[in-house]
Amino acid sequence: MRKTMQRSLLSALVLVASCCHGAWAVSAQVTRDTLGTMEKQYQQMWEKENGPLTLSPPAPLATLLSSLPKNSNNPEYNTLDSRDALTALTQKYVTDKQSIARIINVDVAVPGRKIPVRIYNPHPDIATGVIFFIHGGGHLSGSVDVYDPIARHLAAATGNTVVAVDYRRAPESPYPEGLHDARDVLMQVYAVLDQNHVPWKPQLTLAGDSGGGAFSATLAGDLQTEHPGFISRLELIYPSLDYTLSWPSADENGQGKLLDKSKVAWYFSQYFQHGEDRASLSPLYRSVTRAFPPTLIFSGGLDPLRDEDFAFVARLKSAGVPVRHIHFPGMVHAFLMLENLVPQQTAQVYQATADFIATPAH
Repeated sequence: MRKTMQRSLLSALVLVASCCHGAWAVSAQVTRDTLGTMEKQYQQMWEKENGPLTLSPPAPLATLLSSLPKNSNNPEYNTLDSRDALTALTQKYVTDKQSIARIINVDVAVPGRKIPVRIYNPHPDIATGVIFFIHGGGHLSGSVDVYDPIARHLAAATGNTVVAVDYRRAPESPYPEGLHDARDVLMQVYAVLDQNHVPWKPQLTLAGDSGGGAFSATLAGDLQTEHPGFISRLELIYPSLDYTLSWPSADENGQGKLLDKSKVAWYFSQYFQHGEDRASLSPLYRSVTRAFPPTLIFSGGLDPLRDEDFAFVARLKSAGVPVRHIHFPGMVHAFLMLENLVPQQTAQVYQATADFIATPAH
């Protein structure tokens, strides 16, 4: 049965490759229908090998979810409350603050502006690899301060220097300003480390969660052809990859599971303010070649973004990109911000990240 499923998935993937020049080009933007077939077959294969796609959440998480207020049919959101809510959630449930030997706050100068950056250097006297971390929050919430405990965990778990960028956020700074901030700092990350006397090795992992995963996947896609090899690895933690919000899991998990579909739609409306073609800007549908970096993806069974994450795994496999996918059937979106409730799952993310970075890149 497993071989039959793999052959079926491969057949779907070949449909994508056959429309392009070269055996593994796979550089055309794939259609939603073709990708839907690939995603469904990959999901089926995953379930055959691993079990149910979704499970009930652990008891502490279930208790939190049951305590959340029910949204009305037409909920209203605002920027300040959204930012405060993510801050409060993280402060309450991520209380293990790892000690890091050296933390540096700097402003990176680019034409016309300065971008705040925080460097977490766990081994000041040793040249290590670098993790460039882009925080989540729907391109509207989150900050380097809010994500400070997450960045500390990444540095402590991997031994790498973490560079976290405080990009501009919507709605004050809509598309593409935050993305440009992240790119501008990323492209001079080694110079920034040199200026602050932080030794480094040219082993760069680009990492992001949720909306930061969208930025990370977008930049990895751009750089696969513009600067192949610059990004050694890509880590995506329950990433947002499809701005059209059109996958079944968006409805299946779209209410009462921490992140509602209506909230995601609102985030996107704050970010895209000028009638942009959202599908063409979604990492899920953009070009992928074998020069795309080896990728580690985490997803949650109760996350409205689950299906697009599975689809991206299938997309990378179709291009021959080395990809490792770790799926948590009982997890919601943003579970790293709920560490005290799901300590086993968050520890697995950090350990898998360390293992992934320690593995030689292909």
